[in-house]
Amino acid sequence: MKNVISFHRLALFIAAILLALYFWGNSQPEAVGLVPPPWDKLAHLLWYAVLAGLLLLGLGRRAWPWVLAGWDEWHQFALPGRMPGIDDWLADTLGMLVGVGVVWRWENRTKPQQLG
Repeated sequence: MKNVISFHRLALFIAAILLALYFWGNSQPEAVGLVPPPWDKLAHLLWYAVLAGLLLLGLGRRAWPWVLAGWDEWHQFALPGRMPGIDDWLADTLGMLVGVGVVWRWENRTKPQQLG
């Protein structure tokens, strides 16, 4: 049981560090156009898949990582040279669905099968 608790804490710790780095990095002027289209959508998808997966691992089924979908787009309103977009929001949402799906599938495969 101790390993499970530390695994959840590690996932939350990594998610917190990634969020802090993302918030800081996204606020830098150099972040504008750092990943050119259409690869920026893939970056959004992968980022949110990892983040949603970590939050789900860290918080369990009570986590609602998809609420973060709008967070990045709202944050961009306050950043010079950045514009929120529905295409980014869709990539974020798809990424979160992928991350949640991967974690749920992994959890179902690693759970001991119940007989009966």
